[in-house]
Amino acid sequence: MELQALADRIREGNIRAIGKGITLIESRKPEHNEKAARLLELLLPFSGNSLRIGITGVPGVGKSTFIEAFGSYLTGQGHKVAVLAVDPSSQITGGSILGDKTRMEELSRNPKAFIRPSPAGDTLGGVARRTRETMLLCEAAGYEVVIIETVGVGQSETTVASMVDFFMLLQLATAGDELQGIKKGVMELADAIVINKADIDRQKTELAKRQYENALHILRPKSRNWSVPVMAVSALQQEGVAEVWAMLTRFREAMQASGEFDETRRSQSVDWMWALLMDDLKRLFLDHPEVKGVFSQLQEAVSLGITTPAAASRRLLDIFRR
Repeated sequence: MELQALADRIREGNIRAIGKGITLIESRKPEHNEKAARLLELLLPFSGNSLRIGITGVPGVGKSTFIEAFGSYLTGQGHKVAVLAVDPSSQITGGSILGDKTRMEELSRNPKAFIRPSPAGDTLGGVARRTRETMLLCEAAGYEVVIIETVGVGQSETTVASMVDFFMLLQLATAGDELQGIKKGVMELADAIVINKADIDRQKTELAKRQYENALHILRPKSRNWSVPVMAVSALQQEGVAEVWAMLTRFREAMQASGEFDETRRSQSVDWMWALLMDDLKRLFLDHPEVKGVFSQLQEAVSLGITTPAAASRRLLDIFRR
């Protein structure tokens, strides 16, 4: 009954209840994991109605400024916006900055917006461990647009692209040789390239726009139903923000009309199941009493060259299977 009451308050859009639900989802305690799973089952029928947008770009490209300008525009249009900002965690101390509420000061005070910074921790790709579940919770709470801001380094782009409807790559036109910013892997994931800070140098922005458009011509299209656009904006000056939303609306309409929108979401759900299964199997394996007993010795034996990694792995699996 306690979980049902929490689910009801989340559906009403109660901010404290949303925060409590997300804390439960992010907890690593086994008893919390079970409660979080039950809470999500209660909320699942009311989720899935948002447009999920992933935004990436190198540090300094102006992700937070863009998201604040974009989020403010959307709330001004009557939409409810949730921002799940993944903060880089220190691999040494485990600490993270969690400064997104400071960087998005105006949006964080907006009653139609919800910002949740989450430490990336040690999850592959720097994406917070339970970002997908948090996204479902926000949808059940009535947020129509869910934005996931990535760390912008490493493999986080691939991970975020696998959980959103639309993946936006923010670029700069004033960072020197624009072609240096064209990384084939990230370009192939993008549904749109948005050049930020266009007001600094209009000529360079126009040149960069043409270069990105030329680069996209030689890449295989991500979707048969969508041509990746290159747009120029100035988040600081609120230029081009309305055009970005109009472009996203066209994208959703095109994908839904073709059936690709729902097809992609179904595929993502299966990928998600596998990711969670692998995560749970790893935890189950490492928590096995007998594996725990020999793990550190075998790890040391591998580091000293006494045994091979393959032999150590087989030994651990044999112990686990007993």
